Amino acid sequence: MPHPSRPRAIARLRRICLALPEAAEVETWDHPTFRVRNRIFAMVQTAEDGPAAWFKAPPGSQQLLLEAAPERFFRPPYLGHRGWVALRLEGSTDWAEAAALVRRSYRLVAPRRLAGQVAE
Repeated sequence: MPHPSRPRAIARLRRICLALPEAAEVETWDHPTFRVRNRIFAMVQTAEDGPAAWFKAPPGSQQLLLEAAPERFFRPPYLGHRGWVALRLEGSTDWAEAAALVRRSYRLVAPRRLAGQVAE
């Protein structure tokens, strides 16, 4: 049986993602992905140790996050080699940080006009 905080964490991440201009949720690979104009900017993966949100990160920041907080961040399979980073959503998630990571990822993926509508 899933931990009771898991659905709440995923719902909270969903609200953050879908608040962005033209953001849409599409289930892919049996997991929610969040897109802008069909380009993924965030996704949720679940594993035995709980859900994690995956984000696109600018060059160099994946390594910084992994070194600074390896208990919260990890290099996700499949997309980690492209600089994506994953944030564990178990325990005491810093939701302000999660929202900032979502916005940054969105700005990296979205067309310039839409990206400009999202504050850093």
